[in-house]
Amino acid sequence: MIKRADIFPGVIELNLQARRRFGCCVYLVYDEDTSEWLLIDVGYEDTMDEIIELIRQLDFPLARCKYLIATHADVDHIQGLKRAKELLPAAEVLAHKETRKHLQTGNRIVTYAEISEQGISIDMPKVKVNKLIKEGDQLELGKHVLDVWETPGHTKGQLSFLMGNLLFSGDNIYRDGCVGNIDAHHGSDIPDFINSLSRIRDCDAEWLLPSHGPVFRKDPAFIQKTIDRLEQYQHMADFGTCAVDWPLIDEWDKELKEGTQPS
Repeated sequence: MIKRADIFPGVIELNLQARRRFGCCVYLVYDEDTSEWLLIDVGYEDTMDEIIELIRQLDFPLARCKYLIATHADVDHIQGLKRAKELLPAAEVLAHKETRKHLQTGNRIVTYAEISEQGISIDMPKVKVNKLIKEGDQLELGKHVLDVWETPGHTKGQLSFLMGNLLFSGDNIYRDGCVGNIDAHHGSDIPDFINSLSRIRDCDAEWLLPSHGPVFRKDPAFIQKTIDRLEQYQHMADFGTCAVDWPLIDEWDKELKEGTQPS
């Protein structure tokens, strides 16, 4: 068995656990007393078997996985859901109604599985959503309670989850102040994004657990700088999704190898 590297009590981030990057952040939340656990996002299909084997080696009973949760319908978050459901048949697939329609139809365009101009063309396996979740719902996992937040902007159906002083914040904001891609074709909406970020800025969470990159402390002034930038985007014609690199991900690779914990 492998020693569990919790980032917070009952929370493991599987990229950090493995000390290498699978793809997006994959959060495993568990309750010691009931042995129940869940995954928030699962990443790509080609890493799914390896992730499940890692979970097995961490001594989590596969039959006790309660939920497989999709924060939103980007291929890098949900392509592996069908395979995950095959390996974890007792788990329920949970998603927002806007996410469900893309998961169940295998939509390749909206999910970014097909971007011909950038040479991206990968499978988007269809998967059935067992249960819809929305603003105000609560997910119970033993002693843990996750409050469901609707935080649109990056996509229409993006969800975040508040658990105590932790916010699983999806693609709303990362440690470098960047946000998830803003693309009208993708269903992005800048005013919605600003509202979601304002809610995160003002909430009681102390830590943000994003879908990409390291966990970081919530800093209202830092978030406000990002809000101010998005306010400008509403009035600029030169914004797009054409960045040539992302330095934060190189930093994250280094920190994963070193096993750097939140500080």
